[in-house]
Amino acid sequence: MNDLRQLLEEFLNRELVMMILSNSRDTERGSKVKIRPVLLKEELFFQETLYRGAQVFHENFRADEMVKRIERYLETLFKQCECKAPGWEATVLVSKKGKMTIKRRRVAGTQDAAKREGADAENREQALSHNRKKTYILQEGRPVDFLIGLGVQTPDGRVAKAKYDKFRQINRYLEFIEDVLEHLPKDRTIKIIDFGCGKSYLTFAMYYYLHELQHRDIEVIGLDLKKDVIEHCNKLAEELHYDCLRFERGDISTYEGAEGVDMVVSLHACDTATDYALEKAICWGAEVIMAVPCCQHEVNRQIHCDSLQPILKYGLLKERLSALVTDAVRANLLEQNGYDTQILEFIDMEHTPKNLLIRAVKRGKMQTAGSKKRFDEMTEFLQISTTLERLLEDKVN
Repeated sequence: MNDLRQLLEEFLNRELVMMILSNSRDTERGSKVKIRPVLLKEELFFQETLYRGAQVFHENFRADEMVKRIERYLETLFKQCECKAPGWEATVLVSKKGKMTIKRRRVAGTQDAAKREGADAENREQALSHNRKKTYILQEGRPVDFLIGLGVQTPDGRVAKAKYDKFRQINRYLEFIEDVLEHLPKDRTIKIIDFGCGKSYLTFAMYYYLHELQHRDIEVIGLDLKKDVIEHCNKLAEELHYDCLRFERGDISTYEGAEGVDMVVSLHACDTATDYALEKAICWGAEVIMAVPCCQHEVNRQIHCDSLQPILKYGLLKERLSALVTDAVRANLLEQNGYDTQILEFIDMEHTPKNLLIRAVKRGKMQTAGSKKRFDEMTEFLQISTTLERLLEDKVN
């Protein structure tokens, strides 16, 4: 414990980039904690961000208080702690029997990572400010090859005015991936499929983040129906030397070109195409699923409920309620099949009403019979039957 305290005291200063506590023993108490330095009225504190289910809690502590909290966390809740500072990284691992192993190493290029977190020397005070300007994983002013290739950035790193919303969306997407990184394999190639990849802004972003920034061994396939889009994306991937990224033409519902997939992405796949993507992800046993549904028409055609007629008689309200019900059904079916599932805001509503992201992480345990009963009562009440429900029933039968 003395070695741990010494390590924490060395890292808990203004130079800290980030600490992450993970590998929870009890996800109901907390699945992860992130710690970063902040300045409050010129005094140094450390902000703890605790993730518990779909909730996030923030609290600030002085260094000595933070040391005690981390020690307690590693004794009772988390089995891993990662520490990052310019030039240094450290990992603390706790075995099932409580044995603690501490590893540290010098890291070439960690200063670049620190800059991405807004912690470069020139902007240190601004980065520590509690109300600092939003910092992105990919920052404006730092050229990124795929962003230039897709026209989001100019060669000198400036974000094109017409593409700034896309730039923000890309960074928001990478934050979602960062949150689930610990659930992806570390000792082998990570296999990823992006269903309905379209122009593939986010596919390229995912590849760049995981392969170029996180140095993970990955294999990514983007699937779409449009021949010209696939040709363009493959050409760009070749120009960027993204050797483990390829694009194929195909339909989500009939795709059978992969197995053992670790992560399935489906962003704005139209109507029931999202259901086919989710069904394939569940059958593959994917560790991580991320879907941003689009054009949820199926429930809108079916939904009927006399008690809700004062709402359903208005076409626009019926459409929006149907979209929400569709995604609630999908999230519940994921939970029934062993996934911890969240519905999160992808980007601000002002940019698009199709802004909900379903993020699911495999936990292995199936949902209780009581939850399934309540789900069946809900679908019967609304008189709806969805494609995903039928697909999963067919697999069971």
